[in-house]
Amino acid sequence: MFLDVLRRRNPAFIEAAMSLHQQGKLPANAYVLDLDTVEANAAIMSNEARRLGLKTFAMTKQVGRSSSFCEAVKRGGIDRSVAVDMACARATHKAGLKVGHLGHLQQVARHEAAAAAKTFRPDYWTVFNGEKAAEAAAGAHAAGYRQDLLARIRAEGDTFYRGHEGGLDASDVAAVADRLDALDGGRFAGITTFPALLFDHESRKVKPTHNLATLSKAAEALAKAGRNGIEVNAPGTTSSVMLPALAEAGATQCEPGNGLHGTTALHVMEDLPELPAVLYLTEVSHLSGGKAYCFGGGFYIDPIFPDYDVKAIVSADPTTSASALRSVEVPPPSAIDYYAMIDASGAAAPKPGDTAVFGFRGQAFVTRAYVVGVSGISKGAPKVETIENGFGETAAWPV
Repeated sequence: MFLDVLRRRNPAFIEAAMSLHQQGKLPANAYVLDLDTVEANAAIMSNEARRLGLKTFAMTKQVGRSSSFCEAVKRGGIDRSVAVDMACARATHKAGLKVGHLGHLQQVARHEAAAAAKTFRPDYWTVFNGEKAAEAAAGAHAAGYRQDLLARIRAEGDTFYRGHEGGLDASDVAAVADRLDALDGGRFAGITTFPALLFDHESRKVKPTHNLATLSKAAEALAKAGRNGIEVNAPGTTSSVMLPALAEAGATQCEPGNGLHGTTALHVMEDLPELPAVLYLTEVSHLSGGKAYCFGGGFYIDPIFPDYDVKAIVSADPTTSASALRSVEVPPPSAIDYYAMIDASGAAAPKPGDTAVFGFRGQAFVTRAYVVGVSGISKGAPKVETIENGFGETAAWPV
């Protein structure tokens, strides 16, 4: 699905990536980033957020915390990251982004809290319970400052992905705020949840979840208790066109991730201001049984849509032609994706060494894929800037 959008809206990116691969400058099994487009997308997002009075933190996990991605986002006007885990915090901090938000989705482990506070001094730190709040506050106290804490809240009817559950009782939010304020080294700053927005398959639109209403009600309760200037962090399916809805619901913070590279679900349904800026590139290894086996390692196809016929552009020459499209069987998530199997029937069958380009919404940080940043595509002079692993570290490639 995303390949269709890539072919139509950013064909020069596909052709540049294929050319670089055929020249031996770009590895197989790689998430490739169009840094010029990332910068432009970040500018669109940051300008709209600024107009609405929203703080913006960039999510980088989907593209492996790439250092060149972080730099492009910063050039586009977003200078802070949201760290989904400590690996994100380390990578984005090293790449020059301030850690704006730590602890959401994944909490900080007990014996990392002091180091996180000392090293990153995040603007905001999300806590799911009193124990985690105490650890964050103690770390900040030892580092000589007072940490702004966000309470992750929940209420009956809220939506959470399986494995994402947890949080403090939204009906008790005023008392929660008092308890966080009482911690040495900590103070209550606001509330958060995830997801606040979610793609609805039936309507093919992005809609607010019950969680967003929970945030709004909690903010009202806090205001009645005399608290002003409360931060309301409302991430999920963030594109520039959804920011007004967040602001209207009372949000003060947004956290674009897939929106920065044009791969939210809504980007498939509508031509949004952000252009697609990420693709997955690999290479045909061998033929067997009417199939062309291409190297895997990065096949995490985010299941936001029902199963569909996955296709790739397969060719030895840079192209976006429909004639180069081939159906692909991708191993299920329960299997190790050493290879994916490309249909090799008919004329112009794929051959070893051919480039294969996919378009899907990935999660590079949970794969074995390289992450490659390419600049200059908009100027017709593509240049590989970085080849890294999923932790934003320089990869030893080709050796």
